[in-house]
Amino acid sequence: MSLTPIGVPRHKITVASLQEKKLQHEPITCLTAYDYSTARLLDEAGMDMILVGDSLAQTMLGHENTLSLTVDEMLHHVKAVRRGTRDALLIADMPYGSFHVSAEDAVRNATRFVKQGGAEMVKVEGGEKRADLIRHIIDAEIPVAGHIGLTPQSVNRMSGYKVQGKTLTDIEQLMRDATALDRAGAACIFLEGIPREVAEMITAEVAAPTIGIGAGPGCDGQVLVFHDILNLTFGPPAKFVRRYGDAAAEITHAVQAYRVDVLSRQYPADNESYHLSPETKQALEILSERKRTMRSRKQITAVE
Repeated sequence: MSLTPIGVPRHKITVASLQEKKLQHEPITCLTAYDYSTARLLDEAGMDMILVGDSLAQTMLGHENTLSLTVDEMLHHVKAVRRGTRDALLIADMPYGSFHVSAEDAVRNATRFVKQGGAEMVKVEGGEKRADLIRHIIDAEIPVAGHIGLTPQSVNRMSGYKVQGKTLTDIEQLMRDATALDRAGAACIFLEGIPREVAEMITAEVAAPTIGIGAGPGCDGQVLVFHDILNLTFGPPAKFVRRYGDAAAEITHAVQAYRVDVLSRQYPADNESYHLSPETKQALEILSERKRTMRSRKQITAVE
């Protein structure tokens, strides 16, 4: 497997690209992004997919969970990420409530993410009970990513963020969920918070590429939250999170250094300031001298 160096042009990633990668046993890379600058960095670094996840509710908006996120809020961020994405395939998460009421609602909201936001795929949480819904969205010419296992929008029903598929009954249900999504035409299936053995079974069973997050190394690809890999989440990481940098420490250090320089008047320095041309500076000095002379004459006249 060859790696594409940063800055080297590569082909646009499409749904067909994902399927080809699965067939060739080439791992699929994915990270979340919620703004233009992050998306551009990820795209230029060679990510296959960029997911505007509903995790933006926590990472960007400070909410406790994903449930309060609206379609309009998601759409705002999808648009920004679209502007920074060229080659990666852009996926928009369907937030809680955007597909739960009716199929018509789901298609309407999915269409907004594609038509207004520029997304190339939408992601829907849930297994076999979402199969018909996914078919409706696909019928509207919109690729769909499924999402099973630990589904964050089900946090209240699951009584927290817990690993799924630990009993034989639960494993059977996950297999049915994955098979139903595959048969419905899902372009890929996100597997979250399940034992690696179960993820490997699903990956071998379905034609769609599987993308793991806390599902072990046997998936066709992996996704993590951008803020997690850079220590920007203000809390202990999940077991599956690997830290690849400490942006929190870097940012804190830079901000504190800037504050010290401002307080000590070390910033800005002369070479960081703009200057008048010599001609304009001389003319300004002459003008200032004339004004001082006129003020002095007025003061003398007032005294007399």
